[in-house]
Amino acid sequence: MDILTLLGLSLGLGIVYYVMSRGQIVELLFNLDAAILVFGGTFAAIIITYPWKIIRRVSTAGFRIFFPPRRENPALLLQNMTALAEITVRSGAVGLSTEVEKQKDAFLKKGLTMIIENYDERVIRDVLEGEIQLFRQKEIQVVNVFRSMGTYSPIFGLLGTLIGVVQVLKNLSDPKSLGASMAIAVTTTFYGIFGANFFFLPAAGKLQTYLDEIVKSKLLVVEGIAAIRRGEVPSLIRRRLEGFLTDQKTGK
Repeated sequence: MDILTLLGLSLGLGIVYYVMSRGQIVELLFNLDAAILVFGGTFAAIIITYPWKIIRRVSTAGFRIFFPPRRENPALLLQNMTALAEITVRSGAVGLSTEVEKQKDAFLKKGLTMIIENYDERVIRDVLEGEIQLFRQKEIQVVNVFRSMGTYSPIFGLLGTLIGVVQVLKNLSDPKSLGASMAIAVTTTFYGIFGANFFFLPAAGKLQTYLDEIVKSKLLVVEGIAAIRRGEVPSLIRRRLEGFLTDQKTGK
């Protein structure tokens, strides 16, 4: 469970509830018609914008916001790559082959297998970098869905406001109906802005961060595999890969 995600949502809801309770307008938080218009309209716009093969991955991505995917520790990955380089220097491809099945990362196993099968370094790099690119493109599609929802929901909130205003103008002669019309006008805007700024856009940002971390780990593997294939000494490989750790520590 990602505590920061849960804390952020709870804090956002708590702040809004506190402010609205101080103004004695908490009842505006609950309006079924406004919720249907904003969130139903946002979903309708999404299924128009994106094909089903992308939309069906959104629920899984939403789950990852609260339960982050497993991400390789770059420091441990660097140690592992250095150890594999040492084994290669001592025992060659034969020694390396005994280590392949011990690896849990399928991406790393693929690179090691290509070394054992004596593929050229350029070929190995092209294959692995191509796989990273395809992975990134696939994941960024889901990130873009959340960004689109963050764009659409405030617009549907504005649409609800316009509908509410029209209802108000239509029923000026009936004061009893003005309250319900104004409630829809105000609440739809609230739902649209709240949904965009407290969930959709933050979710896109968090998923993007996870994606960047995974891609950086994969790039570290590519550089390590290429260096092992060139026959570089383990100490040089370690220095080469330490740049990835430096970038992470400085927040780049």
